[in-house]
Order: sequence, then structure tokens, then C-alpha cells
Amino acid sequence: MTIFDPLNHTTLGFERFFDDIDSLLHDKSIQTQSYPPHNIIKVNDDNYVVELAVAGFSKDEIEIKSVDNKLIVKGEKKKDADIKYLHKGIGTRSFTKTLHIADTIKIRAAAFKDGILSVGLENVIPDHKKPRTIEIGDNLEMGSPELLQEEKAA
Repeated sequence: MTIFDPLNHTTLGFERFFDDIDSLLHDKSIQTQSYPPHNIIKVNDDNYVVELAVAGFSKDEIEIKSVDNKLIVKGEKKKDADIKYLHKGIGTRSFTKTLHIADTIKIRAAAFKDGILSVGLENVIPDHKKPRTIEIGDNLEMGSPELLQEEKAA
């Protein structure tokens, strides 16, 4: 039982959405991810930029992946055995930052400048999901159930 069960009788097709929200609310790893700090910028209705403060890392020490509606940024600092620190105050610990993204979000580009990693995202909504007006006719002609089943099998 989830907190969304009362909504199930008034919604149709949102089961996956409710399950995703419920899993996000109970995912302990999300609540503990604070390093590296990040910004999420809304450029316009369809474009976003995620900025991560990754000072001390180089481009080849950072990996960006898109896996199952997640933007995953990993950073692993290469160890330099020749350096002996008297004081080490710059945080260069390895990290994995995971941001959950909608299935319509596409990762378009990434840039690294002045210690800031910027990842460009675009919300690409397919035509069949865009708002449309439905004409009201005299007859509802959807086809017989047998034909619909045959089309699915094909």
C-alpha cells in the first residue's frame, strides 16, 4: 500500500508514475547525495541545464551516463603518488551524482569550464503526447475487439 492508493480510483494509466514517486520518497541514497553541489536551471519550457561544481577534476576524470531515466555523473580523481600534501583542503573525493529525469528528457550536450560541469537537457514531447482536440462524431467506430487484437499481434 502506498500513499497514492486513494488516487487509483480517479486516475487511469498513472500507476507507473505513482510507483516512481513512491520509490523516490523511500530511496535513502537520494537524501544523502550532497556532493558535489549542483544547480538545476530552467532555460525555457523545453530546455534545462544541470551545473555541478567539480573543481579539482579534469574532463577525463568525469563520466556522464544516461541509464533508465537517470542522469548519472561519476567523478574519480586519479591518485598522484608523487605529491606530498602539507595541507589538503580542496575536496577531490570520488563521487556519483544521480538525478532522476523524466522519460521525455534527452541529454543533448555537456561542457566543462572553470570547474563547472554543465549538462544540457531537452524535454522532447512526442507528437502523440501533445495536446490535441478530439472531434465529436455521431458514431464511435473503434473497430471490433478481434481486429484490435490482430493488429497488436502483427
